[in-house]
Amino acid sequence: MKRILSIDSGGIKGTFPASFLATVEEAVGHPVADYFDLITGTSTGGIIALGLGLGRTASEVMRFYDELGPSVFSGSGIVKFIRKWIFAKYDPSPLRTALEKQLGDNKLGESRKRLIIPSLNLETGEVHIFKTSHHPHLEIDYTVRAVDVALATAAAPTYFPSHVLGAGVPLVDGGVWANNPMAVAVVEAIGLLGWPREDIRILSLGCTSTPFNVDWARRWSLGNLYWANKVVDVFMSGQASAALGMAQHIIGKGNICRINPVAPEGRYTLDGVQAMRWLKGLGETEARKWLPEVRAKFLQEPADEFTPSHELPG
Repeated sequence: MKRILSIDSGGIKGTFPASFLATVEEAVGHPVADYFDLITGTSTGGIIALGLGLGRTASEVMRFYDELGPSVFSGSGIVKFIRKWIFAKYDPSPLRTALEKQLGDNKLGESRKRLIIPSLNLETGEVHIFKTSHHPHLEIDYTVRAVDVALATAAAPTYFPSHVLGAGVPLVDGGVWANNPMAVAVVEAIGLLGWPREDIRILSLGCTSTPFNVDWARRWSLGNLYWANKVVDVFMSGQASAALGMAQHIIGKGNICRINPVAPEGRYTLDGVQAMRWLKGLGETEARKWLPEVRAKFLQEPADEFTPSHELPG
């Protein structure tokens, strides 16, 4: 059996999956990443995936979020309001500093797990997926610094500026096309790695969702002013639903464990650091609820050791 861990995008709401995994890890008494053959994550999920792949425990990743929120999503309301209409809402420097503290100078090729981290190339409009060297054809990404991968996948439009790699490649948050990356992982597992579809199991963690709320029947809901605040939610909801549906169709609904609790609208936001405490508690609560099923389906024995196709020099 091949096991995949997939983590959605969601900004500081990544506190939820980080807390969930830390709670599960404490219960089983073993690093949770050791039980998975492939880990994928977008944006905040990509940061978690990178941390786990590079040998950080889920508890260490959770502590990173405790430090990350106040330092990255800071500033007065009026300053943030002005910035978001002229520049990006937040300066990426604190995020870079936090990531460098967490990931150091490690490169993607130092991951102990196969990783898939989505982003988007603004120069070409093409998807840009960072991958460990888990196939002979994957000869470049493994040399990229993990911090650069994290900054690229987390460069959410309006929140952070695009992240430009050294060669001049402008990248933004993979959430613009792979908010839920599980379908990307399924394609990779079957199409590139050649894993039999009936042998694949996926633990998919969202960052909480809200009831879908688009007032499509009123005339005033058709204009730019209304859609300016709704279009992102619509795109993200549609993509996440499509990814789940495609994955279920390909490997079977019973082979996917999707955990993404519903919260009231406005309860949690991408930069709502004031709610981190409650997100952490929600992660612990959901882990307590789901632990028997997660343990039975994913945590019976460690995954086989990952041997990359290409090794970093030295």
